[in-house]
Amino acid sequence: KVVLDCSERVQIVYITKVVKHPSKVIELQLKKKGFEMFPGQYVFLQCSKISRLEWHPFTLTSAPEEDTFTVHIRLVGDWTEALAKLCRVDELEFQEASKMPSLSVDGPFGTASTDIFEYNVGVCIAAGIGVTPFASILKSIWYKYLNPDFELKLQKVYFYWICPDTNAFEWFSDLLQYLETQMKEQGKPEFLDYNIYLTRGWDRNQAHNIYLHEGDESDIVTGLKQKTHYGRPQWDQIFPTIADAHP
Repeated sequence: KVVLDCSERVQIVYITKVVKHPSKVIELQLKKKGFEMFPGQYVFLQCSKISRLEWHPFTLTSAPEEDTFTVHIRLVGDWTEALAKLCRVDELEFQEASKMPSLSVDGPFGTASTDIFEYNVGVCIAAGIGVTPFASILKSIWYKYLNPDFELKLQKVYFYWICPDTNAFEWFSDLLQYLETQMKEQGKPEFLDYNIYLTRGWDRNQAHNIYLHEGDESDIVTGLKQKTHYGRPQWDQIFPTIADAHP
């Protein structure tokens, strides 16, 4: 159970699922009656069993159209490690909701990302862990695109993700792979143009292996159809190209 602290009332939120992802990332799926959010918003989490004073912000990685709201948490400190232990993420068997820790959830807060729905063409740029809100944004765009009752102004989305190392790919590439498959099945493979840039994190042997697999159908690093770029984006070339394609 999770307790949602509000100024007017306290409501119960349920942890419906805990998922362990590669690269020490866990996903918490939460549910609360009447919860409303916008793409790219964040919440604060507190766990009294760890600390009554600590509140930590986490970006929502779900879309407003989904039944649950989710956060992806990378285990990089004492608080996140303790939370993962309380959630029993290393135990193989299914964990009942009653065994989950009690959390307080404050929010959601802040977003400027809804502006993207006001334009015909959107350009999304993320660096490192800053990619988290785009899980929500890209999913919401696609749900709206498929909804015949929603008049979506967006006709094309360009997404650029600059990553410092290969470990950061693993959980987010699953989402891109899902969107890639969905767009192909809907006959709209060109709707999302995504580009991933790896700025470091490979040695001589890895570089040789990447070169040998350059002709493969899927990228050796991400498993996606779109091949990974190495180095940093050349914005002075990218932006004029987009501008020329969409005057």
